[in-house]
Amino acid sequence: MIRDLRICFVGDSFVAGTGDAAALGWVGRVTAAAWHRGEGFTAYNLGVRRDTSADLRRRAEAEILARLLGAGTAQAVVFSFGANDCTLEDDMPRVPPEVTEENAAALLGWAAARWPVLMVGPPPLAHDAAHDARVAALSVRLAALCDAMALPYLALHAPLSGGPAWRQAAARGDGVHPDAAGYAAIAALVEGWAPWRAMVAE
Repeated sequence: MIRDLRICFVGDSFVAGTGDAAALGWVGRVTAAAWHRGEGFTAYNLGVRRDTSADLRRRAEAEILARLLGAGTAQAVVFSFGANDCTLEDDMPRVPPEVTEENAAALLGWAAARWPVLMVGPPPLAHDAAHDARVAALSVRLAALCDAMALPYLALHAPLSGGPAWRQAAARGDGVHPDAAGYAAIAALVEGWAPWRAMVAE
């Protein structure tokens, strides 16, 4: 029997692939790469611009269940969020880091009780050093949470911050979201991540 894998990718504009002229983002690229390897699956992109972890906590359950409940022979969920939580409104983060952690724990715990779950961390925010520092700190916090929950976490911030390519990709985009090359860089990190490869190859 052919394995019918369905994966929900739940998150924000970086999940949606905002700014990619190829309209693929990193989700489309890793999906295409899996098909090329003969490990095809159905990808549901549930990325929404400006969504915070609080927004995801309100909508994720219904949206995931609508796509995975009773569907296929295998299901999984990949979460990625955090950058919008760190955006300042009235000099305060839209979602304080401790609340982001609470929201993440609720989302991950609910999903992991039902399906295999992975989390991809937020990428750098090249347009604003202070915002980027908050994202870096949140990424560390989310990594620790996933470690405590025994769930795989892929940090994007540190590797993408290590060279000029991400900053240049964002500059060619809208300053926040990268162009196609930036999303290809994220996809390469996901593709090289053993938990992702294991998820799609099972």
